[in-house]
Amino acid sequence: MSEHYYSKSPKSSSNPTKFQTTIQSISLTFQTDDGVFSKKQIDYGTKTLLEQFQFPETVGDILDVGCGYGPIGITVAKMAPERRINMFDVNERAVDLAEKNISLNYVSNAEASVEEGIHSFPDDRYAVVVTNPPFRAGKKVVHEIVEESKRVMVKQGELWLVVQKKQGAPSLQAKMEDVFGNVEVMKRDKGYFILKSRKID
Repeated sequence: MSEHYYSKSPKSSSNPTKFQTTIQSISLTFQTDDGVFSKKQIDYGTKTLLEQFQFPETVGDILDVGCGYGPIGITVAKMAPERRINMFDVNERAVDLAEKNISLNYVSNAEASVEEGIHSFPDDRYAVVVTNPPFRAGKKVVHEIVEESKRVMVKQGELWLVVQKKQGAPSLQAKMEDVFGNVEVMKRDKGYFILKSRKID
């Protein structure tokens, strides 16, 4: 079986590289490596998500699900230094890179950890759960992220995610509607959908 970016311990040889980018007028530098998602640059879906992302008025921490080397969590942390950002991934190499990138970008309000899933996190804590879900891990994993996101959110908390039409955008949109009772398409761009649901009960 071939190795995927959601493998716990990538066996591919280390071949580190760095790149720079700007999102929402924030200049960022990322160290990446083989065995992680979108090594050479922030993928289009993640970048579109971050360019659309807005914080809710709700007070609370932020949870970055499947953080990879950290583009979402680190960008969000720079946007809101008063909020605490928890980032996690199953991929040990990705989390090691995320920790390095937190330091590289002078972020003091974020931390990354290796976790198997959202079930490791407490109820009713987060104002936002944000993710580019690991679609190659399968529909069951992605739907579990939607379900567990509601559990860990405070009331009026929000789930933000990106999905391509070919990855099953209509199905995921329906799942979010079923779990939260609402879903909003924040943007469509080149086959990518930025979706948001709010915890209203």
